Amino acid sequence: MEKIAVVEDWETSNIQVFWGEIAPCDHLVQVYENEKIFLDTLEGFAGTGFLANDSVVIIATSKHLDGLNARLRSQGFDLNALTAADQYIPIDAEDLLSVLLVDGWIDEKIFNNFIADIVNRAKQRNGRVRAFGEMVAVLWEQGHCGATVQLENLWNQLHGKSPFTLFCAYPKTGFTQSSSDSIDLICKQHAKVIDGYARPSTDIYYRSA
Repeated sequence: MEKIAVVEDWETSNIQVFWGEIAPCDHLVQVYENEKIFLDTLEGFAGTGFLANDSVVIIATSKHLDGLNARLRSQGFDLNALTAADQYIPIDAEDLLSVLLVDGWIDEKIFNNFIADIVNRAKQRNGRVRAFGEMVAVLWEQGHCGATVQLENLWNQLHGKSPFTLFCAYPKTGFTQSSSDSIDLICKQHAKVIDGYARPSTDIYYRSA
């Protein structure tokens, strides 16, 4: 049985309530223990977005897009209809990074033009957008630590100009035993931290960064 971490420092909320009450200016992060925990969180983020009539942008690896799509379809969501209406905009993170990453750094002009266009496109429905970005985790895994922090800063700058709910996630395996400072650095780029340990599927544990 997987060990459950202590939770004294964390607040808890019902998953539907938590994702229903997130603010359009929230920037959240999760450092997760395993794929199931991450996909549980991502499914809650996207699914409650659809139910709230938000537009949902998911920039994730093809593996995670496939996993998320399978879960959403099993919940009865018509992804073809949602995509056609621009309520669901899935983007392959690795394909996008192949365009954005130039000489080990993110090209700010390309990022701002592309991502701003995607967010503006998503906002055309009713102005409410929630976006998930996994490019930071891919960069970190590839050893582009400076570019990871740069990309987090670019997201924050765009987020400040055009508020939307933003969620990022990193696998804990991407950090070494001695990298607690790196985890702290990443978390401080965000407003809220979502716990990445195994929890009841109905609950979210979180704290301020």
